[in-house]
This record gives sequence, structure tokens and C-alpha cells, in this order.
Amino acid sequence: MIFFIKNRIIYNKHIYEKTKKLCKMKKTTCFETNAIHSQMKRSPLNEHSTPIYPTSSFLFNTAEEAQSVFADEQQTYIYSRLAHPNNDEFIEKLCLLEKAGDGIATASGMAAVFLSLAAHLRAGDHVLASRSIFGSTHLLFTQFLPRWGITHTYVDVDDKNGWKKNLLPSTKMIFTETPSNPGLDIINLEYLGQLSRENDLYFVVDNSFSTPYLQRPIDFGADLVIHSTTKFIDGQGRTIGGAIIGNKEAMEEVHMLARQTGPTLSPFNSWILSKSLETLAVRLDRHCSNAFQLAEFLEKHKEVRSVRYPLLPSHPQYELACRQMNQGGGLVSFEVNGGVDRCMKFENALQLFNITANLGDTRSCITHPSTTTHSKLTSEEKQAVNITDSLLRVSVGLEHINDLLEDMEQALVKSKK
Repeated sequence: MIFFIKNRIIYNKHIYEKTKKLCKMKKTTCFETNAIHSQMKRSPLNEHSTPIYPTSSFLFNTAEEAQSVFADEQQTYIYSRLAHPNNDEFIEKLCLLEKAGDGIATASGMAAVFLSLAAHLRAGDHVLASRSIFGSTHLLFTQFLPRWGITHTYVDVDDKNGWKKNLLPSTKMIFTETPSNPGLDIINLEYLGQLSRENDLYFVVDNSFSTPYLQRPIDFGADLVIHSTTKFIDGQGRTIGGAIIGNKEAMEEVHMLARQTGPTLSPFNSWILSKSLETLAVRLDRHCSNAFQLAEFLEKHKEVRSVRYPLLPSHPQYELACRQMNQGGGLVSFEVNGGVDRCMKFENALQLFNITANLGDTRSCITHPSTTTHSKLTSEEKQAVNITDSLLRVSVGLEHINDLLEDMEQALVKSKK
């Protein structure tokens, strides 16, 4: 019994240490190696794979230690709403890959979006945002932030002067997502990073579609980077999760708000996502290859009106995408000939593409934004961001490309009838 207690104390001290004490690894600049070999130190049990810590709280060895911890005289794990080992390992790894100083994992991508806004905005503040954003993010700007006296102005992707022109004395933040959802518009991160620095603004970027493997907004001056980890970071449709990472100064308020409001990601989901990062590079290589080939196929098809893919030369921001993205990503947006009825017949005729609002899965997915993810937008709002009744968004999976092309072809033929 004495032996067990002594080892329990040693073990507790080990797991309490923050995972900036990740296990020592050879310094490397290679994304894939960092993603695989960065993990928390092994416990005295010397496990090969990081364990899961499904506990609501952690023990103190003495009453004096508990007092010291709550007096902020030392750092240990207290309560999983505040921090836990699996969350810390996942975030430390993500920060390493994104070249960020600090971060936090949240229970969903939208929790991350809201937390990044609420932590830094006050009544009377103004936000400049790109018009092409996710539907739920749009509802935050239009229906919820105004309740607290926070205003916004949207800027069109092709309005080169719109950002400077709409700056106000009360502007506090620039918010964007690139590539955008679902139109795959590309926003100039270098320009917005410079504009933010010149005007002392927070620069927040939703990087969910690219992940740090394809694009690192922090390289362009972003203060905070948001991920819906539900998407490509998970990669298999198993978890709901989010993350905010950025520089230490910008993260201070985020941590403070998160500690009090409790949007923390669970240990199990944190563990899954940390493991998922190990295969992110190899998965995205296949996603991008399949998506590019599918986009080329669709662009030549007579039943397809238009195609959007960042690395197609026909994309309006093709040159910009080549400068700030390593590859084009796993999403393709396109318009078929016909309206809602044709789109639904087409979706129902597909055999390999699952109809779902999620994306970034190993399985190919398709959705009709106008009637699903962006259905809460008014007709005018949809028109402003080019969401037509004929638009479809495809998340291209890891299946063999020949099978995907054959399935697209038969569905286009069948839906025409």
C-alpha cells in the first residue's frame, strides 16, 4: 500500500505538469514529423500511445498544496473545465503546427468563433468582416452581437478598397474566413494582416477549410486563428470540436472567458483529435488531389454551369490562392444546370457522396447550401455571396478518384432526365 501511494503521488505530479513539457523530440521543420512525434511525456507506466484522462477533477496531495494552487502560487490540474492533459496535448501540438504561442480547445467550432469574438469585443465596438462567411457566424454578427451594442460591416471579396473605406474609429477587429464557405472565395491575408497592424486591430481568421497544413494565417499577421476541428482535423466525422490559437497576448482574454463559461473540449474528443493530427498531412494530400481532379472533370461537363476550386486557373483569386495556400483544399463548389429541383435529384442519384452538412470526412459529402447550411440567410444575403439555388458544395473524400468521377457522371445524367 505504501508503495502504491508513493507511486500515485509521483504519477499525479507527472500528469499535472503542463504539456509544454511535451516529450523531447528532435527539432525539425517538417510538418509530418512534428504532428506525429509531439505528445505529452509518458507516465511511469511507459505507454506508447497517450492515455485518455476521463476525470472531472484532479487530486491534491495535501491541503497546503490545494491552498497554494488556488492562490496561483503553483500550477497543477484542478478541474477538467479549466484544463486537462488531453486538451493540453492537442493544443500544444496544434500550436506547434500553426506556429502559434498559445491556444484553447472548445466543444465545437462555433464555440471557438463566439469565444474569439466575445473575449475581445465590448459594447460600442465595430467589426469589419468578409461577407462570405459560414451561416451561423453570419447570424452571430446580425442577430446576437447587436444585442450587446456591437456592430459590423461586411466587405465584398472583390471590393479592394472596401476594408480601408469602412474602417471606423470604433473598429476593433477584422474577421474573415478563407477559403470561404461555401463559395471558396480567397481573402488576401497579407493585406489584412498589414491593415490590422497599421490600425491596431485584432485580426481573426477562420482557417477550418485549410488547416495549418495548407495555410498558416499567423504567418500573415493573424492574432487569432479559429478551427472547426470537426472538419478536416478530425477527418472521419467522429467528433464535434473547435480550437482557437494565436499569440499569447490575444489569448489571455480568451482563456479568462473560457475558464468562466466552460466551453472546454472533452478528454475523449481531445485525444481523438490529437491522434488525428498525426495523419492530417497524408489525408489532405489525397483530399486535395481528388478535389482538383473532380473540379477539372466538372469544369468540362456540359451539365455544369460553373465550378469554384482555389487552384483552378479559372478561379477569380487563383494567383492569390497560389501565393498563400500550399494546395487547393478538399472542397469544390459548382452549379448544375437547373434550380433546386435539379440539385435535389442530382444529390439523390449519387451513390458514393453522402448528403450531410458536415465536411472533411474520409467519405465524400455533398450539400445544397441554399436549403441547408445557409438557409437562414435572406434571398438578398444569399445573392450577395453568390449562393444560388443551383449551387452545390462537395467535400471530396479519400475514395478512388475513378469511382467518384463515375458516380458524378451517372448522377448528372440521371438527374437530367
